[in-house]
Amino acid sequence: MGSDFKAIPLIDISPLVEKIDDPAMAGDEGLLDVVWMLDDACREAGFFYVKGHGISESLMTEVRDVTRKFFQLPREEKLKIKMTPQSGYRGYQRVGENVTKGKPDMHEAIDCYTPIEPGRYGDLAKPMEGSNLWPDYPSNFDALLENYISLLRDLSRKIMRGIALALGAPLDSFEGGVAGDAFWVLRLIGYPVSDDIPQEERTDIGW
Repeated sequence: MGSDFKAIPLIDISPLVEKIDDPAMAGDEGLLDVVWMLDDACREAGFFYVKGHGISESLMTEVRDVTRKFFQLPREEKLKIKMTPQSGYRGYQRVGENVTKGKPDMHEAIDCYTPIEPGRYGDLAKPMEGSNLWPDYPSNFDALLENYISLLRDLSRKIMRGIALALGAPLDSFEGGVAGDAFWVLRLIGYPVSDDIPQEERTDIGW
């Protein structure tokens, strides 16, 4: 980590999102500025926030709304999609089920991963084989999340193309034909309302 690191960088990636797939983008100054900001953030901080990503605020609001509605369901309804080894560790986790540094996390969550067909990657991937588990209610939960995930995957592809450009490598260096299939993780987290949890015990983190 660089000695000048004081905060997580926030990068406006809109030029990258708009032009990274354009064959004529190589000389675009706005895009190249973003590329060098990504390069600097990765080298100095190790991670970064982005804005100008092109995913609509209305869609993100809808995702938050359906997720909130799910977490407000009775426990027996939520447990219909509970996480198990048989589900490839996808699905719902109850409050306290996830543990960080020996302490139960005070949140509930739905874990979603890249769907993996049985046998596709041999024995190594067997524990993660399966598809994501979606609740029956809200009725639009699965369609909304599938759309959101698709947009996030494309955004990730564009960011990784920018990083490849910063490294002087071919744009597709991190894509399936070269690096193998991407494995993504999405966690939807709900925090129960409680005044009884001391701040120092709130050890859970998530994206």
